[in-house]
Amino acid sequence: MVDVPGYLARIGYSGPTTPAAQTLRAIHRAHLLTVPFENLDIELGRKIVVSEDATVRKVVELRRGGFCYELNGAFAALLRALGFRVTLLSARVAGDGGRESPEFDHLTLRVDLEEPWLADVGFGDSFLEPVRMESGREQQDPAGKFRLVKLGERMQLEKGQSDGSWKPQYSFSLQPRELSDFTARCQYHQTSPDSHFVQNRICTRATPDGRITLSGMKLIVTQNGQRVERVLASEDQRMKVLSEQFGIRF
Repeated sequence: MVDVPGYLARIGYSGPTTPAAQTLRAIHRAHLLTVPFENLDIELGRKIVVSEDATVRKVVELRRGGFCYELNGAFAALLRALGFRVTLLSARVAGDGGRESPEFDHLTLRVDLEEPWLADVGFGDSFLEPVRMESGREQQDPAGKFRLVKLGERMQLEKGQSDGSWKPQYSFSLQPRELSDFTARCQYHQTSPDSHFVQNRICTRATPDGRITLSGMKLIVTQNGQRVERVLASEDQRMKVLSEQFGIRF
């Protein structure tokens, strides 16, 4: 069972909880503003378990973040507890030269209301509010402009660029998945030396006017389109930033 009041308190949400588009948008935004995308357990040698109980406990009780399997796994559990109809989807992340990562590389969510929505609180720098699953429709979000494009039996999420072009983020099929389907890929991402999550430690969350990111020892703050970077001088400074900016304490 999901501790709904505890989860909503964790993300600082006290608004309506009736399954509706307005509720979904508000809870989605609140989640991204409070729960960071992070992979810090990998460096610490702590096994990441893909289960509903483990993901919800990590976010709510331990007040941590996680990567896609954890964040979207926990968010799906919250939405279902509130009465939303949620489907887990497997996505392939866009790479250089039109290449894509393997299936199950990313977990995203379909939420069905009067119309279907794409919800995702586990992709890092992406939309703040869910987008309608309607091919070709440009949708303005606080984090930028997004659209979904139908590619055969798959759909591709794209983000608008300053030069007018569109950059692919990931593609996904509409085949329903179970959380356990992502176990093998989650294991790869936390153990393989080829995984970018093993190679780099990251902690990032959205802010009302930008994003704050700690990548290794580099602190990056983006505010109203202005980006400021500085390298932290010590591990003590890094731990202080994790505590003060992300609420993470080990």
